Amino acid sequence: MSKLKEKDFQRAVAFPERRKIQDEVLNLPLFPTTTIGSFPQTDDIRKKRADFRAARISEKDYKSFIKQKIKELIELQENLGLDVLVHGEFERSDMVEFFAEKLEGIITTKNGWIISYGTRCYRPPIIYGDVKRKGPLTLDEISFAQSLTQKPVKAILTGPITIVSWSFVRDDIPLSLVAEQISLALQDEVKDLERAGIKIIQIDEPSFREKTPIKKRDWEEYFDWAIKSFRIASLASPQTQIHTHMCYSEFGEILNYIDKMDFDCITIEASRSRGDTLEYFKDINFERQIGPGVWDVHSPVVPKVQDMREIIEKALRTLPAKNLWINPDCGLKTRGWKEVKDSLKNLVSLAIELRKESR
Repeated sequence: MSKLKEKDFQRAVAFPERRKIQDEVLNLPLFPTTTIGSFPQTDDIRKKRADFRAARISEKDYKSFIKQKIKELIELQENLGLDVLVHGEFERSDMVEFFAEKLEGIITTKNGWIISYGTRCYRPPIIYGDVKRKGPLTLDEISFAQSLTQKPVKAILTGPITIVSWSFVRDDIPLSLVAEQISLALQDEVKDLERAGIKIIQIDEPSFREKTPIKKRDWEEYFDWAIKSFRIASLASPQTQIHTHMCYSEFGEILNYIDKMDFDCITIEASRSRGDTLEYFKDINFERQIGPGVWDVHSPVVPKVQDMREIIEKALRTLPAKNLWINPDCGLKTRGWKEVKDSLKNLVSLAIELRKESR
């Protein structure tokens, strides 16, 4: 970390030029469709994971089961007509715990549950020492998924700010240094994914706003290291499209800081606000790509095409069509398969309608 220089916080090519390169590499249609990453974690998946943890089945059997789930999902996404696919995250218990289990300097618990929201609980990892990557974190599953399709498969990583926010963190060194250690580990993963031919990498940071200090006088210090941490983790080649995802937040006051993260595309909540949050992006002349969530995944209601369309039409008053993606507002882990399939059919139908009207 002491060897980091200014160039280690900056991608080699500025966003406008990266956009041209990525458009040529990916060749995606107008209003590209995708999901945020996770798909339903059904009882059979949870049971198989529990059996593996309890040594009732072998690692080989467990991995074979996960690969079969990934294969089925890739086929489903292709049949639905999605443009950028994901592997489904079937092997992940929790978006932070999964990475914590694979990193040095972090331990996880069996029964250290705390409430996340509502009745949902999770087990915060404990960061006790210097964090390093012991080996690839997601490479096997993502590479396998990409081998099954010609369409781009988006790799999903959890970002450094969210990992420190949802963990118990050592307090003998500054939080910023812990975040940078995690960022360097994630950067190694990004490089491995690039070498494996993965062209889109999403680094989730739902806690970027949550971690913001209450007192505005402390904002500059926080955002300085938070932005640098994300930039270290996302230091990719110009050809690699870096996405980030942020959940329900009040973005208006911090959009200038979000823009400085220097990603290529962001996905955010827009369904509950009916697209009102998109007004903020007009104020800063936001030029990056954005996927406003058109489907509230915390509700079992299947959104109609017209419901989703209203959000995109509101987005088009602020942002150019070439910058808009069509996607849900968060992961699909807690939803059922029938509502997921029906909702994604409507989501793809919306994109097809919008493309026809834009010709």
